[in-house]
Amino acid sequence: MNAIVTGGAGFLGSHLCERLLKNGDYVYCIDNLITGSFENVKHLSGNIRFKFIQEDIISFNIENISIKPDIIFHLASPASPPDYMKFPLETLRVNSIGTDRCLSLAKKAGARFLFTSTSEVYGDPLVHPQKETYWGNVNPVGPRSVYDEGKRYGEALVMAYHRQYGLKTYLPRIFNTYGPRMRLNDGRVIPNFISQILSSKPLTIYGDGKQTRSFCYVDDLISAFLLLIETDYHLPVNLGNPEEFTIIELAEKMKKLSGADISIKFLDGLPDDPKQRKPDITLAKKILGWFPTIKLEEGLKKTLDYYIKVKK
Repeated sequence: MNAIVTGGAGFLGSHLCERLLKNGDYVYCIDNLITGSFENVKHLSGNIRFKFIQEDIISFNIENISIKPDIIFHLASPASPPDYMKFPLETLRVNSIGTDRCLSLAKKAGARFLFTSTSEVYGDPLVHPQKETYWGNVNPVGPRSVYDEGKRYGEALVMAYHRQYGLKTYLPRIFNTYGPRMRLNDGRVIPNFISQILSSKPLTIYGDGKQTRSFCYVDDLISAFLLLIETDYHLPVNLGNPEEFTIIELAEKMKKLSGADISIKFLDGLPDDPKQRKPDITLAKKILGWFPTIKLEEGLKKTLDYYIKVKK
């Protein structure tokens, strides 16, 4: 299989590239590196089935790629609040113009197309847990709207191509995912805590820490992607771990795993920060036979061990 992975040098993208290569596929990884890093895929560069292209999908003529893709995985986008607030226009453009350009190539090549959407399309949800049928509670002009609305528009565009041209498209809505190769300064809670543990600083919690999140280990998520693209299901599918934890509980687990004698520091809450976030994955279990297998403690240990090793 010939695969194009946009955003392939990012956290999720690099793990996807790695898994595709292990499966014997040919992978073209495209990334402009504004939030990704070549270090994430450097270990793949010696593989003759892997090609890295440092280009911006907005300006790069993706149709000039020498292969005819069988599938396009469109992962390119800043994904953490500090990143999409730093790159607001880039975030909107890559999820709109970038998605359109990738879809156009998929149509021309007769390729399948996967667009990574997000639980952020639900905004600060008024229902709990969130099912795919929930339309969300999003502030369309708030500081997070460039990401939330960019992904919502991307979903609409993907479905328009599917309905008008019969394109085989896939819309995973990703809930919090973690694992090795996250950027420790990307502003999300697990990399924040790891960075603070490694530097012996207090674990900082925004707000009262009673807000909840669910955390899916990256290997589980990539497995779900590869199951999804083999189906004929084209509407959104929640992918995440339904086990729910408060941020305080997460902090205590990470303190225990690290063995570090560090305190917890509470800061002012973030704007439009959801109070609850938990996926209903009934649909994923039904159509994919998928359920996350890696428990939070196991995944956190794998992740923390990775960064301890990198620091040495």
